[in-house]
Amino acid sequence: MVRELRLVVTAEDYDEALRFYRDVLGLEERESYSSPDGRVTTLEAGRATLELADPNQAEFIDRVEVGSRVAGHVRVAFEVEDSEAATRRLAEAGAQVIAGPTRTPWNSLNARLRAPAGLQLSLFQGLHWTRTLPCGRRSSLRPTTRRSGASSRSTGCGSAAPASSRARRWRTASGRCTG
Repeated sequence: MVRELRLVVTAEDYDEALRFYRDVLGLEERESYSSPDGRVTTLEAGRATLELADPNQAEFIDRVEVGSRVAGHVRVAFEVEDSEAATRRLAEAGAQVIAGPTRTPWNSLNARLRAPAGLQLSLFQGLHWTRTLPCGRRSSLRPTTRRSGASSRSTGCGSAAPASSRARRWRTASGRCTG
């Protein structure tokens, strides 16, 4: 069972990369080690996922966010609270804006930047809307993309869980209110 996804990036300008990702983007420092052999810092980036895309989907994402295919084999995406403010802050700190915040078909506001350590970043802000769950409760949901073949029929709530918990369960159940 995998317990953590850790993206390891070799940065030619270690100090600049650390300043940018820790001090400007705001990733919290978990641990840092230094020896005559080198330096390493692990930064907390919230919840991690591994998103696999085929070449057609990767090209589609680039067309939506930037207008043409620009990403390489790896692109790092950070969910931020305000993609416009984060884009400005990172640009002021030296990132090159490839494309400013753009509303996507999956209802998020995404920006694309070239950042220190040779990384291409997507900053995304999920745009929320209010939806009536199948059980009749109103909840603020974040948009998701349904997997092919996912059912959209309702199953009812049946739980006194807090609204945020219900929304999360609804979201992860591909359109079903499970609890």
